[in-house]
Amino acid sequence: MTALASIMNLINLINRILGNVFMWLSVGIVVVCFWVVVERYIFGTTRLWMQDLYPWMNGVMFTAVAGYALYRNDHVRVDIYFRPASALRKAWLDLLGVLIFLLPFSYIVWTSSFIFVQRSIGLLEGSSNPGGMPGLFVLKSFILVFAVVVGIQGISMAIRSVLVIAGREDLIPPEYNYDLYNSEQI
Repeated sequence: MTALASIMNLINLINRILGNVFMWLSVGIVVVCFWVVVERYIFGTTRLWMQDLYPWMNGVMFTAVAGYALYRNDHVRVDIYFRPASALRKAWLDLLGVLIFLLPFSYIVWTSSFIFVQRSIGLLEGSSNPGGMPGLFVLKSFILVFAVVVGIQGISMAIRSVLVIAGREDLIPPEYNYDLYNSEQI
């Protein structure tokens, strides 16, 4: 059980690091978007690559931090059933949800987008806009990152559920415990 807890903690650490690094792209998105508006309305000019840049940064940020959002319990769930449930019932609901929905979803996203991303990388695909950003293949690669970070966080959730079901809540960090879990504390 301690090996499972170590795997869970490693996955949580990876997604916390990714979340804390990639959330800073939001600052870059605001700066670039602001500068595009300034260039257009004050200087009467525009750079098409900059118009591509901020939505691409947005896509990278949201796909890279999806696992972190899942770790923080920021994804949508049916709280009417989940919130009042006991820790044991939450563990069973999470375990079933991960095994029936989340892991198959991650697998489908990975398998259905792998060739799409591979082709984009092979072509070194850029923006379809004339004068747009090069490197669209980097943005598309984050579809695979999304599948991985959500999938491994699902594994972490399943491990947490198994630990709760086995009565080993002592191996779960307080910020990841069902009873104390509050997204504002993380």
